[in-house]
Amino acid sequence: MEASIVDLRYRMKDVLRALERNEEVTVLHRGAVKGTIVPKGVPHKARANKHPFFGSVLSTSHSVDEEIDELRSGRFRDL
Repeated sequence: MEASIVDLRYRMKDVLRALERNEEVTVLHRGAVKGTIVPKGVPHKARANKHPFFGSVLSTSHSVDEEIDELRSGRFRDL
Protein backbone atom coordinates (compact mmCIF):
# COMPACT_ATOMS: atom_id res chain seq x y z
CA MET A 1 0.00 0.00 0.00
CA GLU A 2 1.13 3.54 -0.65
CA ALA A 3 0.09 6.33 1.70
CA SER A 4 0.76 10.03 1.54
CA ILE A 5 1.26 12.24 4.57
CA VAL A 6 -2.39 13.29 4.27
CA ASP A 7 -3.45 9.62 4.27
CA LEU A 8 -1.45 9.03 7.44
CA ARG A 9 -3.28 11.91 9.06
CA TYR A 10 -6.84 11.34 7.90
CA ARG A 11 -6.97 7.65 6.92
CA MET A 12 -4.80 6.06 9.61
CA LYS A 13 -7.43 3.36 10.14
CA ASP A 14 -6.87 2.11 6.57
CA VAL A 15 -3.10 2.17 7.08
CA LEU A 16 -3.44 0.14 10.28
CA ARG A 17 -5.67 -2.38 8.50
CA ALA A 18 -3.04 -2.82 5.81
CA LEU A 19 -0.42 -3.45 8.50
CA GLU A 20 -2.73 -6.03 10.11
CA ARG A 21 -2.82 -7.81 6.73
CA ASN A 22 1.02 -7.89 6.88
CA GLU A 23 1.34 -5.38 4.03
CA GLU A 24 4.19 -2.92 3.87
CA VAL A 25 3.08 0.71 3.68
CA THR A 26 5.19 3.03 1.54
CA VAL A 27 5.09 6.62 2.80
CA LEU A 28 5.05 9.31 0.11
CA HIS A 29 5.67 13.04 0.46
CA ARG A 30 4.87 15.10 -2.63
CA GLY A 31 5.03 11.93 -4.71
CA ALA A 32 8.51 10.90 -3.55
CA VAL A 33 9.09 7.84 -1.41
CA LYS A 34 10.24 8.84 2.08
CA GLY A 35 10.16 5.47 3.83
CA THR A 36 8.39 2.22 4.48
CA ILE A 37 6.36 1.08 7.48
CA VAL A 38 6.83 -2.66 8.01
CA PRO A 39 4.42 -4.74 10.13
CA LYS A 40 5.80 -6.01 13.44
CA GLY A 41 7.06 -9.55 13.26
CA VAL A 42 7.65 -9.52 9.51
CA PRO A 43 11.36 -9.75 8.72
CA HIS A 44 12.74 -6.81 6.77
CA LYS A 45 13.85 -7.65 3.24
CA ALA A 46 17.44 -6.49 3.51
CA ARG A 47 19.57 -6.95 0.43
CA ALA A 48 23.12 -8.11 1.02
CA ASN A 49 24.29 -6.80 -2.34
CA LYS A 50 23.39 -3.23 -1.28
CA HIS A 51 25.97 -3.31 1.53
CA PRO A 52 29.22 -1.52 0.62
CA PHE A 53 31.33 -4.54 1.59
CA PHE A 54 29.52 -6.89 -0.82
CA GLY A 55 31.86 -8.03 -3.58
CA SER A 56 34.66 -5.70 -2.52
CA VAL A 57 37.04 -8.53 -1.61
CA LEU A 58 36.95 -9.82 -5.19
CA SER A 59 37.73 -6.43 -6.66
CA THR A 60 40.81 -5.65 -4.55
CA SER A 61 43.97 -7.31 -3.35
CA HIS A 62 43.61 -5.96 0.22
CA SER A 63 43.07 -8.25 3.17
CA VAL A 64 39.69 -8.29 4.89
CA ASP A 65 41.08 -6.27 7.81
CA GLU A 66 42.47 -3.60 5.47
CA GLU A 67 39.15 -3.44 3.61
CA ILE A 68 37.17 -3.01 6.86
CA ASP A 69 39.57 -0.27 7.98
CA GLU A 70 39.01 1.51 4.66
CA LEU A 71 35.21 1.28 5.03
CA ARG A 72 35.37 2.67 8.58
CA SER A 73 37.99 5.31 7.81
CA GLY A 74 35.59 8.26 7.68
CA ARG A 75 34.22 7.68 11.15
CA PHE A 76 37.52 7.05 12.92
CA ARG A 77 39.76 9.53 11.15
CA ASP A 78 37.43 12.42 11.99
CA LEU A 79 37.96 12.00 15.74
